[in-house]
Amino acid sequence: MNRQPTFSNISSFLFLVTFLLACQSEQVQQPAPDSRPNILLIMADDMGYSDLGCYGSEISTPNLDELAQSGVAFRHFYNTARCCPTRASLLTGLYPHEAGMGAMVSDINSNPEPGPYQGYLNNQCLTLAELLQPAGYATYMSGKWHVGEKPEYWPTKRGFDKYFGLISGASSYYEVITDQPRVRQMAYNGQPWTPPKEEFYMTDALSDSAASFLSQHLSEKSDQPFFMYLAYTAPHWPLHAPAEDIARYQGRYNDGWEALRQERYLRMQKREIIDTTFQLPPWEEGALEWDQRDTTAHWERRMEVYAAMIDRMDQGVGRVFDTLRSKQAWDNTLVIFLSDNGGSPENTTGRNLNDPSVEIGFPGSYAAYRKPWSIASNTPFRRYKRHVEEGGIASPLLMHWPEGINATDERIDTYAHVVDIYPTIAELAQATYPDSIRALRGTNLLPIFKGESDAAGRPLFWEHIGHQAMRQGKWKIVSQAPAYQWSLYDMQQDPTELNDVSAEFPKVLEQMSQTYEQWSEEVGVEKRSG
Repeated sequence: MNRQPTFSNISSFLFLVTFLLACQSEQVQQPAPDSRPNILLIMADDMGYSDLGCYGSEISTPNLDELAQSGVAFRHFYNTARCCPTRASLLTGLYPHEAGMGAMVSDINSNPEPGPYQGYLNNQCLTLAELLQPAGYATYMSGKWHVGEKPEYWPTKRGFDKYFGLISGASSYYEVITDQPRVRQMAYNGQPWTPPKEEFYMTDALSDSAASFLSQHLSEKSDQPFFMYLAYTAPHWPLHAPAEDIARYQGRYNDGWEALRQERYLRMQKREIIDTTFQLPPWEEGALEWDQRDTTAHWERRMEVYAAMIDRMDQGVGRVFDTLRSKQAWDNTLVIFLSDNGGSPENTTGRNLNDPSVEIGFPGSYAAYRKPWSIASNTPFRRYKRHVEEGGIASPLLMHWPEGINATDERIDTYAHVVDIYPTIAELAQATYPDSIRALRGTNLLPIFKGESDAAGRPLFWEHIGHQAMRQGKWKIVSQAPAYQWSLYDMQQDPTELNDVSAEFPKVLEQMSQTYEQWSEEVGVEKRSG
């Protein structure tokens, strides 16, 4: 006998249906997981073009080499020739002068006149962190800041949620030396920080801080994308490295800098990093003024320690990568690696910080690897840090993103510049750049991988303390104070800038020099008398 449903049963049924529909509606209305990539931006300090294994080096860099093997590597990528200007351009997408960093950072006790050379980031620019933070990214930095010494210019005042590192420029890797002409500062989340007296090594501290920030983020906020800027001080002088890393390179450089340059050059050709158009420049006058047989200079030791510093940096990079893998974040993280300028010819003797009784590499020593080794680091190019010939401005560029970039064995031939990093990241982050501040100077690099970019013929400009250059298409012009006499190079036929063809192509030179002068006036370049 069939029973008719009671009012109570019907009410229960309707309640159940309503409840299920509400649940379904709630599920539909849940926001989709954020699929935008994480960004890990890594920069080395004073590292030459050929100092990575994937760019022809004998130095062990397996973690960075993996980026080239499973991602993409550029053949012609440019920085701005020196620490502060490159950092300013990287962070703002502008030429250094437009961000207030046309030269070097200003002293903490100075009150510079506002303008292109004020020595700290101005308010007419927006850092990557300031762009990405309101777009929903967590923003972290570990490393060397070097674009503003006063606390009001520190990273946590320019968009970073968390920061640990060196506010200042070159510093001991074992301590913060207080007895030196310019103050060196470290900070943690906006507060001054002093390293412990024992068991501190700068490169490890920066690597471990980055890994710690990311581990905590991925444990607590895994649904939020992050931006991590990891700015190493390595391998910038002073030459400091742990003994076990130095030991791996003992005796490796006994044959000298010219033998090393030749070795790297041949390896680069064999691996098709460069082709036969890249001719080795002759050693410039004075570059071999030091006798490598002078045992008091410890030339081999200098390069052994330098190599160990890069090796140690790569080990730290590996720990950061392992953190991403362990948290299942590796595949959707874009990793970008570059260097802020070419290898450095600088001499630290005048700083009077070196204890000659201490072996180079250990606490108390304070040495640099000097001009001959820097030329080897910058193989196959001319010159070095501060100069705008290729040796000063050519950098490795590695980009790796398993979910977004297809690996290729071929080097990317289209030239690119540090100002291009900003718009590339902005596009991926779907972040809106405001119209109220200076227009970005770079271009999104991602279309280059698909052969869709028309950036090959665009002009690029440099000026740093009297060194000037411009590149457009295959042509490049270079000049230097006080004469400012332009040279012209065909970079397709002569990528190492050995043959000035200005007399053969006067109209090209005239047009480019005029374009350069227009740019220099626009950004506020100051001519120098020497």
